[in-house]
Amino acid sequence: MSSFHFGYAVLALIISTVLWVFSHGSSKIERGYDIPVVFHGVPEDLVIVEQSAAVVNIRVLGPPAAHRDISPSKMEYGLSLEGAKRGPAVFEVDVTLLEMPPRARILSRSPNRIELKFEDRSRKSVRISADVAGVPAAGFVMAGFEVVPPRVWLSGARRDVLRLREVVTERVDVEGAIESLEREVRLSLGGGHVWVDQDEPIKVRVQIDPVAADPIELEENG
Repeated sequence: MSSFHFGYAVLALIISTVLWVFSHGSSKIERGYDIPVVFHGVPEDLVIVEQSAAVVNIRVLGPPAAHRDISPSKMEYGLSLEGAKRGPAVFEVDVTLLEMPPRARILSRSPNRIELKFEDRSRKSVRISADVAGVPAAGFVMAGFEVVPPRVWLSGARRDVLRLREVVTERVDVEGAIESLEREVRLSLGGGHVWVDQDEPIKVRVQIDPVAADPIELEENG
């Protein structure tokens, strides 16, 4: 082989080697990822009422192949709250708890700490008031309505639960109705850190009856 052809062969080998190395991710790039914060071991007698961050953003340096192995939707920043007490608390963010692919390195995280506030949890049974609106069709009248069950158990931050005397359902519209109806409804809890503490669905039943004929009108028609 002539030196000319040999030189081209060497050059081709070098180029192919560079392309192979590049395609296999020897170059490193930096990307950011939002990792959701997930709490574990929350004491049953406490409620989180303030939270400074819902995700931890990390900046990761690594080859493209390593970044392809990072799936934020399958990751979490787990924070153990066992032993937490009522009042404010601060937790330093420790990114060493996050598993990274080989050759990937976490450069930074934000925020550096997560601030929480805990309040005592309370539970209470309150009356449910139905919000029924509208007018049935001509010749029909709304004879009444009821909520099933009539009361509901609520849980949440003590101050928010104790201020509630009743809760109202979402609106049930009977406009133009010609027969009785039943609707499964949500409840308006008025904001705050309160939730329904039972699995039983809430239903509103509305009785729609035909308008009774006027006796005088019946005599006239008779």
